[in-house]
Amino acid sequence: VQLVESGGGLVQTGGSLRLSCAASGSTFSINAMGWYRQAPGKQRELVAAIASGGGSTNYADSVKGRFTISRDNAKNTMYLQMNNLKPEDTAVYYCHARAGGGTQFDYWGQGTQVTVSS
Repeated sequence: VQLVESGGGLVQTGGSLRLSCAASGSTFSINAMGWYRQAPGKQRELVAAIASGGGSTNYADSVKGRFTISRDNAKNTMYLQMNNLKPEDTAVYYCHARAGGGTQFDYWGQGTQVTVSS
């Protein structure tokens, strides 16, 4: 499974961005997916996750009500709509997928930079 993020960039406080994660390869084996982020000097943290069918989602408390995760399995693409962005949202955002049959493996994208200016 290969994952490629896009949609990052520079935005002002209060602005919006939409991240995309395009999956290729053995996409039929993908189960849960999610977005993580890592700010300079900090550990990577979970931002949002979505189940294989898209019916179940969960969010970090810091982004609840502002970010929305979704996925289009027909397009093998996951999204993160980010609204009301804050400077503390500045980080490299990574796409994650868990895939496999009996044994699950973790796959990561290369990351996309999101910078929110104050």
